[in-house]
Amino acid sequence: MATLIHTLADHSDDVNCCAFSPSLLATCSLDKTVRIYSLSDFTELSYSPLKGHTYAVHCCCFSPLGHLLASCSTDGTTMVWDTHDGQVLAVLGQPSGSPVRVCRFSPESTYLVSGAADGSVVLWNVQSLKLYRSGSVKDGSLVACAFSPNGNCFVTGSSWGDITIWDDTMRCLYNEKAHDLGVTCCDISSQPISDGEHGSRYFQMASCGQDNKVKIWLILFADSLGVELRYKCTLSGHSAPVLACAFSYDGQMLVSGSVDKCVIIYETNTGNILHTLSQHTRYVTTCVFAPCTALLATGSMDKTVNIWQFDSKQPCAGNTVEKESEVAVQNWSEDDVSAWLCAQGLTDLVGLFKRNNIDGKELLHLTKESLTNELKIESLGLRSKILQKIEELRMKMVSVSVAIPDEFLCPITRELMKEPVIAADGYSYEKEAMENWISNKRRSSPMTNLPLHSLMLTPNRTLKMAISRWLETQQK
Repeated sequence: MATLIHTLADHSDDVNCCAFSPSLLATCSLDKTVRIYSLSDFTELSYSPLKGHTYAVHCCCFSPLGHLLASCSTDGTTMVWDTHDGQVLAVLGQPSGSPVRVCRFSPESTYLVSGAADGSVVLWNVQSLKLYRSGSVKDGSLVACAFSPNGNCFVTGSSWGDITIWDDTMRCLYNEKAHDLGVTCCDISSQPISDGEHGSRYFQMASCGQDNKVKIWLILFADSLGVELRYKCTLSGHSAPVLACAFSYDGQMLVSGSVDKCVIIYETNTGNILHTLSQHTRYVTTCVFAPCTALLATGSMDKTVNIWQFDSKQPCAGNTVEKESEVAVQNWSEDDVSAWLCAQGLTDLVGLFKRNNIDGKELLHLTKESLTNELKIESLGLRSKILQKIEELRMKMVSVSVAIPDEFLCPITRELMKEPVIAADGYSYEKEAMENWISNKRRSSPMTNLPLHSLMLTPNRTLKMAISRWLETQQK
């Protein structure tokens, strides 16, 4: 059952896009503003609305942990905002000056993509907030974008009807005519599935368009073989162009919104319609599931955003959040961890974690190596998702206490370091962040911009121990 629990009616013109972070909801509109709300009670934050764009705002999106918000506009810019205080961190002008229709952060916050009406697509470096790569689609406006779960590839959709797959160097890997009258939106599920035929692990991609259709595709991202795209099925239900689609965080549901004023929620595996929501009085332009709670937001040309809540037999994230405040995570039982896994859309891992006696303390100490070697989790995307959710837990634990000492933050990611290493410039960085920096053929220091005389990275065990001791003091 999907229940309407709240309606936001603060925008003075069409709502174009909605986006969730773990704790916030952002909405943007033709009225040139972006508004930010707290998920705890749906009150608007003190620094909202965000004003800076000079024309309509078409799209907004949060970075994975919610520290940054990007918005793009007819004015030809993508703006990056700090969600802690609403300050503008950067105004990224599309090189062509064309109206920007879509923007998306990569799963690891390495890149930000902006796509424009003239078909140009730009990959921005999030750390430096500088242009990294650019390209363009062959025909039409670029109106849709979604990243692969590992962040190495992304998909764009055009008003010409093409789906194009790019790697992170802006090399075109694949192109497919997906919708006869133009693509309007696309999304990729974060959960892999088996095709049942060759044993390969695919991700599901949804696309929708002006042809009234919602299509499901199977997409395989292979580092050495490029990509493979297979058409799976077409979902019925809408009687007019479909303007938006999105997977739930666990990949089990897909939502779509249409010119027919309806929102349809499908069961992904079967394609069956679970709910049809018809409360909006004009075109439904956006729909998105929350990452950590059983919530759905839908926006419309009727100037409103509706918030829906789902009943579930599984423990919901709202209950888990309460548990987090009542019982310190390191004191969780195995059952508490199981409830948390269900809330994060990781129900399939409950048995595995129970067999390995993963309680709260063990959960907080899981690493990429232990997930691979001890728990035998082969999927890179799934490992990344688990580590991201664990990091969110850690951040929640420390956020209620004092500010994190600056020397514990990685200069590249500005996040608490887990595996600090010392580079040739004498500075300490998060190991994975610095490895990514070097793998992108950078040979200069992130801090000084001077050449690195060596690419060797030395574990900073002293700093790691200091961070561990500090975390322990915050968790008491």
